[in-house]
Amino acid sequence: MEIGTIASLPCEDRTVLLRLDLNSPIDPGTGAILDDKRFREHLPTIRALERAKVVILTHQSRPGKKDYTPLAAHATKLEAMLGRPVRYVEDVFGACARDAVAGMASGDVLMLENVRFNAEENLTVTPGDAAKTILVRRLAALGDFFVNDAFGTAHRSQPTVVGLPMLLRSAAGLLMEREVSQLSRVFTGAPRPVVVVLGGTKVDDSIDVARHVLENGVADTVVAIGVVANVFYLAQGRSIGGPSRALIEQLKYLPLVETARELLAAHGDRIVLPSTVAVREDGARAEYPVDRIPADAQVMDAGASAVAELASVLSSAGTVVFNGPAGVFEDPAFALGTHELLKAAAEADFSVIGGGHTAAVVEKLGIDGRFTHISTGGGACIEFLTGKTLPAVAALERSKQAFG
Repeated sequence: MEIGTIASLPCEDRTVLLRLDLNSPIDPGTGAILDDKRFREHLPTIRALERAKVVILTHQSRPGKKDYTPLAAHATKLEAMLGRPVRYVEDVFGACARDAVAGMASGDVLMLENVRFNAEENLTVTPGDAAKTILVRRLAALGDFFVNDAFGTAHRSQPTVVGLPMLLRSAAGLLMEREVSQLSRVFTGAPRPVVVVLGGTKVDDSIDVARHVLENGVADTVVAIGVVANVFYLAQGRSIGGPSRALIEQLKYLPLVETARELLAAHGDRIVLPSTVAVREDGARAEYPVDRIPADAQVMDAGASAVAELASVLSSAGTVVFNGPAGVFEDPAFALGTHELLKAAAEADFSVIGGGHTAAVVEKLGIDGRFTHISTGGGACIEFLTGKTLPAVAALERSKQAFG
């Protein structure tokens, strides 16, 4: 990686602007934070900066959402988990924020207000333009260094993410460093065979990943499950049941059928689909071969026999990258595919979970410790796997070139 690291920064007694991604599920009634996973992931970076004056920049949700809230509860939660005081100020870069930073001593931790309360942070801009925003210029004036540990926002070209590295010597936090290092390994030196499992409902992203890993020889096999598999079934000319087709139309995924058809034509021997599916019939799980799906049924999961076949493929792989569930796993009757395939994926020598819902399922199953890496950024992870350079990572590379 051509990016700076915390170990390279002389942070002791200096002020470090630390960008985190503490965006978490919020109880709409009480405002309580329902999941502290992202807090836990950032703790090592904060502790590594214990001799610095740490000014935390982070966000919660975005304008227009019900969970777009101030960060008082986040500071309280972080303080309890960190075991050190975390002061919170209801200001992003104004007089209150400046005075609070000026009064800090080494070892202090300060959390500024939700950076997305400033309209400029919600822009998508180039690094050069980001560096010219009032938000970035005012924040940069508060610190000596910038550390970005917010991998969950690494795919967004927003001012604090890409602008601050243009004005301050910058480095990746420990989480960011680990994410980039582990995900890069998928492309270079991963144990073969490499199997990439693509499921869930984000078909457009999954098709992009499939194309990249197949065309560039990254993956030996792509396993399509969930709605992604349904799009490939349509590309094969199969009927997937009216409700399932309606869902794909509603999600505006029909144009992707032609792309899936092209991938099957070019790489059909390396694309594996479930041979059977599970549907809801008379209130219970029923299973059918993919060439006999009832016209009025909705595909809810891979069938048991298909799960066994796919699990065999995964358990014999050297590397498994798993992104997206096999079906409606929230319903116990249709959780079989997701649960069993994740257990099989955990047997690989090198195993990566692509964040989002899949990461939550792994943790709920209690098998998170069996995976090599569980990404904290669903969108950032999948964009990385398409071969694109993440704006945050590119900004850190430019900062290292500019500041050393």
